[in-house]
Amino acid sequence: MAAAGEEPARENGSAGGRAAKGGKTPAPFVLGSVVRIFMKNFLIYDACEVYPGPNLNLVIGANGTGKSSIVCAICLGLAGKPSFIGRADKVGLFVKQGCTRGLVEIELFKPPGNVVITREIQVANNTSLWFINGKPSTLKAVEEHIAALNIQVDNLCHFLPQDRVGEFAKLSKTELLEATEKSIGSREMYQLHCELKSFRERERELEHLCREKTNSLEKMKQRIERYKQDVERYLKHKSHIDLIEMLERKRPWVEYENVRMQYAEVKQSRNKAKKDLEILKEKQFPRAKKIEEAEQNLNSLDIKTRDNTTKITEISQKIKQKQDALEMKAKKIEEIKQALRMKKDEEMDRQSKICKTQEMIEAWKNELNTMAVCENLQPQIDAVNNELKKIQEERTNIDNDISDLRAEKRNQEREQKRIIDHLGQLNNIMKMKEENLKGRFPDTYSALMWLRKNKDKFKKNVYEPMMLEINPRDSRHAKYVENHISSDDMRAFVFESQEDMEVFLVEIRDNQKLRVNSVCAPAESCAENLPSRPIEELHQYGFFSYLRELFDAPRPVMSYLCYQYRVHEVPVGTEKTRDMIERVIRETKIKQIYTAEERYIIKVSAYTNLTFSTNTFLRAAQFLSGSVDTDERRQLENQQQDINNMLKSLDMRLTTLFERQKHLEHRDNELRQQKKELLERGNRRRQLESKIILKYDSLRQLEQDAIDLEKESQLANLKIKEINKQKAELVTEFMHLTKGIIPLSILKGVLTLQRSKVMAEKTRLESEYKPGTVQLKAAEQWFQVLDDKKQVLYENCKELLKQARHICKLSPDQDFPKELQNSFQALPNTLEEIDALLNEEKTRASCFTGLNASVVEEYNKQTQEIQQLMEYLEEKKNELNNYRQNISQVKERWLNLLKDMIEQINAKFSKFFSSMQCVGEVDLHAENEEEYDTYGIRIRVKFHSGTKLHELTPYHQSGGEKSVSTMLYLMALQELNRCPFRVVDEINQGMDPVNERRVFQMVVETACKKRSSQYFLITPKLLWNLSYNDKMTVLFIYSGPFMMEAEEWNTKYFMKRRRRLSRMDEQCI
Repeated sequence: MAAAGEEPARENGSAGGRAAKGGKTPAPFVLGSVVRIFMKNFLIYDACEVYPGPNLNLVIGANGTGKSSIVCAICLGLAGKPSFIGRADKVGLFVKQGCTRGLVEIELFKPPGNVVITREIQVANNTSLWFINGKPSTLKAVEEHIAALNIQVDNLCHFLPQDRVGEFAKLSKTELLEATEKSIGSREMYQLHCELKSFRERERELEHLCREKTNSLEKMKQRIERYKQDVERYLKHKSHIDLIEMLERKRPWVEYENVRMQYAEVKQSRNKAKKDLEILKEKQFPRAKKIEEAEQNLNSLDIKTRDNTTKITEISQKIKQKQDALEMKAKKIEEIKQALRMKKDEEMDRQSKICKTQEMIEAWKNELNTMAVCENLQPQIDAVNNELKKIQEERTNIDNDISDLRAEKRNQEREQKRIIDHLGQLNNIMKMKEENLKGRFPDTYSALMWLRKNKDKFKKNVYEPMMLEINPRDSRHAKYVENHISSDDMRAFVFESQEDMEVFLVEIRDNQKLRVNSVCAPAESCAENLPSRPIEELHQYGFFSYLRELFDAPRPVMSYLCYQYRVHEVPVGTEKTRDMIERVIRETKIKQIYTAEERYIIKVSAYTNLTFSTNTFLRAAQFLSGSVDTDERRQLENQQQDINNMLKSLDMRLTTLFERQKHLEHRDNELRQQKKELLERGNRRRQLESKIILKYDSLRQLEQDAIDLEKESQLANLKIKEINKQKAELVTEFMHLTKGIIPLSILKGVLTLQRSKVMAEKTRLESEYKPGTVQLKAAEQWFQVLDDKKQVLYENCKELLKQARHICKLSPDQDFPKELQNSFQALPNTLEEIDALLNEEKTRASCFTGLNASVVEEYNKQTQEIQQLMEYLEEKKNELNNYRQNISQVKERWLNLLKDMIEQINAKFSKFFSSMQCVGEVDLHAENEEEYDTYGIRIRVKFHSGTKLHELTPYHQSGGEKSVSTMLYLMALQELNRCPFRVVDEINQGMDPVNERRVFQMVVETACKKRSSQYFLITPKLLWNLSYNDKMTVLFIYSGPFMMEAEEWNTKYFMKRRRRLSRMDEQCI
């Protein structure tokens, strides 16, 4: 895979490439140089180990052989980010395809023992494992080791990958200065530059802060002047408020004292009223006792009267019950008499019915005697019955036939509805596909409408656009068909005749100016072409069908697709196919393959016989998302036509049966009327005989139902006599109860008289007691009024005392303070005087509007803030002066170092350009000397004598001129460089041969000097007859199917064989 002359030695911290002609020992490596590069499963390499030399390493190889893979290995192996290389954004993409992990190992020169950094890349989660000298480590530790060796793979002045060569010219002056400082400047220089930018940023912040604080201080001073007048007015206002507060404190005490005096007066009056009330109660006591005795007598008489009344009520209820019983007995006697009258009426009615029945029997007998003997009508009736029987049998058969036909019609109508619904669903899908066609390809849709109206103009069948004719058997497989057939053919019309297609195109394209596609099916049908191998042979690879078997289409359309797209030869697989795709490609030799979500196209190189494959993700189906089975649709339409014909035939048969049924029904009615008339003529005599028999039975029944009125009369009299006896007993009991109630009534009158006498005595006593009672009640009311008033005043006193103490902020047990007593003595002692003075002071205080305590607080706060701000401003001004002094000192040191570095770069850069008969300068550029983040390096070049110096930009110079300028700038840095190695990838691609030769010569001279840094120059080609140096190491990169494995490469054997062949050539000469 890779070779670099003889196997290099690595003893004593050095490694060499191919031996020089003079046999000199290669120069030693500088600290941090790359001694060895090992790659495994990395990009195109299975395994490769490279041993670069200490000076210029020229890496040569054809495009695609893996030169840049070495650059990628150096970058990624030394903690570089994939984005810096510019090839991919994920580290897992650098692992060789088909492998799950890759490895890069970089050995760096560092006495006494080299540092070996290993990076193992995991594809699954794009992560890396780090090792230092074989021990597990972290990315941070690796970055610290690399930084200690001054390796900067993210600096374009150190590391210039192939995909970022053009970005060097795009670097701004500032970016170029920082990259150069990191590359060749001392650590102090870059640190000073960073400090200057930081100091300048802080200086700007301090200047801005001082300006803001100064403005704020002036505003605060102006504002506090306005506060002084408000403070003076507030103090005057506060004196009035304090007097008001003191008056409001004294007022409740004055009010309390007034109420307390009222309470003492009311209490004295209440005690006097209590004594008067007790004297009146003693005078009224004897009269009250007599009235109480009278009330007790009344209560006793009331109890006796109540008991007597209860007994009278009970006897009265019993008398009422006896009266009710006598009335019930009288009603029963009346009911017996009424029943006897009803039986007499019933007997008279029976006699009347017997007479009428006898008269009816006699009349019917006379009619029967006069009636002639009936003729024999039975033969006629039998004939009518026979005909009716035949008609009934025929009507039954017709009803059965009608029922069968109706059932058959219902079945056919249900089937017709099912077919219509199914066709509707299919038509809806077709409608959606047509709407899709109309929206995407309006010209094709217009041509379709014209075709449907003018199919008679063509000799053979013309098929609509394929997207309407193709119907996937499973909508999930539509994406395979759409990804395989081009969009142009999906909307193309298919013709069986070339002549028909020309007629169509003349009308549509030439006359109607519509843009449509059309194809002609092969003359010989390819629709039934067999695949080269059965699908069963491909099942082991996950294939389940050929593409042709996944959809239906008319025979000419399928023929065209088999001929043009080989759909019968394209297999469709699953995820299993995707997982083993390399084996599938290698073993099946199929040119096109579909997996679950991808399409693979396989090609074989005609020169190298190598197999190449490309894969693309399948896009979602757009035209065939809804499928219609045309055979099913055609079959349904035929079934619908057959059902329509069947329904017409059934309707005709039903009409004939209905007409016959109507005729039979009319004839049946005629025969039944005829039979009825015959039966009525033969049944009249029998009816009369039957009626006479029934009337005789009724007459006998009436005669048997005779009533014995005399017997019924005797029974009624006996019942009445018994009831009268019971009435006599009730009357006796009634008289006894009446006699018992008379004494009780007399006692009731006596009790009433006694109660009246006692009531009169009580009334007399009450009239004598009443004046004293009124006087007593008045005394009680007055006492109660005084007692209530005393209680109210007492509560008021407590509440007023509580309020007064609360206003003065005194606790319940606290003595009244002397200072308050002294303050209260100077104030009025009456409520009127206090209220008048309060109103006066409130009026004066109200004149001071818009003031509150916050005015004084704000004044004091502003005064304090002004003092703090003045101190803070003084502190920041001192800090700003210190920063300016620091900036001045650091700036002088940094500019001295920077100017010295740029003078050295300019000298070497100008020298290189002069050697090429061109002019180049490098100078320091700054838009503002105080803005250190605007400092930059300006490169100006002139490649033609008739032009002026122009700044190197991405747009002014040509690609070759930019490459030359970039290369010479890097060479100018090479001798001044303190970095261990530099990598430049294919920078000579845009140079003309003259410049390429000159630049190569300068690279060789610069990179092969003693103690020069290691240099990697990657190029796919070199000019003839270039100058080389013994310190160079040339690494040839070969890659191909016929290369031997790296482990089999033996440089010593090749050199020995070369010397033997040389001796043989000399002997022949």
